[in-house]
Amino acid sequence: MNSPLLQLLVLAGIAIFLILRLKSVLGTRDGFEGPPRSERAGATPQRRDTFEVIEGGPDYDIIDNVSDGSDAADALARMKRIEPSFNVTQFLQGARGAYEMILMAFERGQLEDVAPFLDEDVYEAFAQVIDARQEQGLIVEAEFLGLRETKLAEATLSDDNRAAITVRFVGELTSIVRDANGEIVEGDAKTAKRQKDIWTFERVMGSDDPNWRLVATGE
Repeated sequence: MNSPLLQLLVLAGIAIFLILRLKSVLGTRDGFEGPPRSERAGATPQRRDTFEVIEGGPDYDIIDNVSDGSDAADALARMKRIEPSFNVTQFLQGARGAYEMILMAFERGQLEDVAPFLDEDVYEAFAQVIDARQEQGLIVEAEFLGLRETKLAEATLSDDNRAAITVRFVGELTSIVRDANGEIVEGDAKTAKRQKDIWTFERVMGSDDPNWRLVATGE
């Protein structure tokens, strides 16, 4: 037997030996397998503590929106204890819709449509601006293009369960102002402008009224 053939047979024998050893350690898998031995009838299942939800663990609905351990995070956690169905992410989604609806109602002078969502002082402030425009014969034409940013800036909860959440909005819209003759005196219908607002919404947690009301505006 020549040397190359002898070497080939030796290598083949080593390969077969290694395959058999691997099968004895790893086993083989072909198709559906039954449950592990520890889960079969009569066996005590092993603990899987790493997959259990720990009571009192981090609430990502909160800490994804504000810093963990902050005053805002504490206030949001207390809101949830009063009203377990409250969800911060869902609130911010609703705030986005409210921002567009209220902003465009103000631009178009149609506050009646959003009156249930405005605190009395905010309603009066908006109405005064609209009345002043109308006295000058000015008409605003605006189109909302979308929001670039919605960020929870602050959250507080008073002793009487009154929750206040402040949100920073950065939106984009086109807006022009026409005079009584229809001439454009301000703005450009083809150029988007960035609108920055900081709005505070309030609601009594645990109350039957589900509506959050806009109580303060700023930039």
